[in-house]
Amino acid sequence: MDRTASLPEDTSQKPTRIRVGLVVILLFTLLVAYLDRVNIAVIMADSHFLQELGLVNNPVGQGFLMTFFLIAYGLGNVLLSPLGDKLGPRKAMSIALISWTIPVMMGGLARSLPVLYASRFILGAGEAMHYPMQIKFVKNWFPLQERGKANSVWVMGTMIGPAIAMPVFAFIVAAYDWRATFWVCAALGIIILPIIWFCTTDRPSQHKWVNKKELEHIESGQQAESQRQEQDVKTGNVWQNYLLLATNLDFICSTVAYWSSVSMWWGIMSWLPQYLKVARGFSWAEMGFFSSLPYLLGIFGIMFAGYSADRIKRSAPINCLGLGGCAFFILLGATASDSYMSAIFLAISMFFKGVSQPMAWTVLQAFMPSKIIGQAAGLQNGSSQLIGSLSPIVIGYLISITGTYTAGLMYLVVFGFIGATSGLYLVWRKY
Repeated sequence: MDRTASLPEDTSQKPTRIRVGLVVILLFTLLVAYLDRVNIAVIMADSHFLQELGLVNNPVGQGFLMTFFLIAYGLGNVLLSPLGDKLGPRKAMSIALISWTIPVMMGGLARSLPVLYASRFILGAGEAMHYPMQIKFVKNWFPLQERGKANSVWVMGTMIGPAIAMPVFAFIVAAYDWRATFWVCAALGIIILPIIWFCTTDRPSQHKWVNKKELEHIESGQQAESQRQEQDVKTGNVWQNYLLLATNLDFICSTVAYWSSVSMWWGIMSWLPQYLKVARGFSWAEMGFFSSLPYLLGIFGIMFAGYSADRIKRSAPINCLGLGGCAFFILLGATASDSYMSAIFLAISMFFKGVSQPMAWTVLQAFMPSKIIGQAAGLQNGSSQLIGSLSPIVIGYLISITGTYTAGLMYLVVFGFIGATSGLYLVWRKY
């Protein structure tokens, strides 16, 4: 229900800032989602887990633990995001939370590899509507001039989650066993669900704590953008919109750039703990620290991007900087002879990944109308997850045929430079 007409006029009243609370909720929701995803990367470095599930000396089988998740997640993003546009972000995100908590519990109970693979696939499908709805929330709740910072806040969950998970899950695995990581994730999903349901609304005009001045501030910053987007992008039914997106050059370049970003992300996230422990010989404590450090630096990259984008009022150049910088430092990490320098270079690469991450969505929000932003975000994110799903298994295959991790890391470097090149068109378009 829209409360705009019923809000009282009060010239002495200061504008509320409920949108700030919303974006913090989005941050914690994404943080919980990423804990569910990265626990598998930590337990892959546990010899007891590998023995129990029959994955010893089977890097391709280990890669499939992430790839099965990403295939379902990618397909779900593409196919379910239109449903999210129809339901609204609050309902869609609540359904996603329920849908992903059940397979997390299933993973904790798994006694065989096929059951664990199935739990990973179901988890991916369950989380599919979540990410596009984060983007729709920000599109609905924030004026254009604040979206750089807003996207940076919630995207920090992609870095804070792994930064917490790597050392904490390493401790849990060492002190208890690998199954305990799944129960921690399930409990957090149950906690976050009522927060989404009772503390958010699809639009600021529906929220009982938003006053008229905050509403005016939000809507005044959205009006001109909305009119321009409606003129530039003519929408239709679901299938017409898919065709529209597939033939829109802005969207194509934005999506190819994000393919690159996601491929580097899942490649590093899936294999970094094992790379540090096995290839570089780090202890559990060192592995936990150097697996966490990249995500801590990524947080600073996200903060830098959000501040810079709102200051210069452009996001595409920052996105290109992030993609190119990430690829360059992965290259340095792959070729470094010293193990500690390799770990540091890979950590710096994640700083640049943090720079690019929120800008991918700030660029998309700049040219895509609100009525199909969920579908557009779902197609961009979903297709990227499908492409990115190849990274864990391709890296595993390259490890198996070469006996080293270098070729796998170079696979990510190539993707990074392809993405930066694609993003140059959006720089030219002045987004």
